Amino acid sequence: MIGYVTLGTNDLDRAARFYDALLGELGAKRMMASDRFVVWSVTPDRPALGVFVPYDGRPAMPGNGGMVALAVDTPEKVAALYRRAIELGATDEGAPGPRGIPGFHAGYFRDLDGNKLNFFCFAS
Repeated sequence: MIGYVTLGTNDLDRAARFYDALLGELGAKRMMASDRFVVWSVTPDRPALGVFVPYDGRPAMPGNGGMVALAVDTPEKVAALYRRAIELGATDEGAPGPRGIPGFHAGYFRDLDGNKLNFFCFAS
């Protein structure tokens, strides 16, 4: 259902390096880029994530209540990717672990521009 998600950035080069390293762990590669944006996907027919310099010329700001959730297949992968995000300079928004619903595991963080994301899985 979701085709792609975009996040604002005030420093495209810095954001691109962060997501090259982090999303590369999922097998994602840059599928489009310009002087205003970079977009990653595992394959062109799967959902994509992009970082964009706002077209209105105003500073990028993280949305209050907005979050991007990135699906992985195991709790171990949730923890490893959360740790990788932190190593790359992200800030903690909730350490990896079970979250209220049986089998649901997630680790929450904010990227270098303050956008909130998580890695999650449903495990039996």
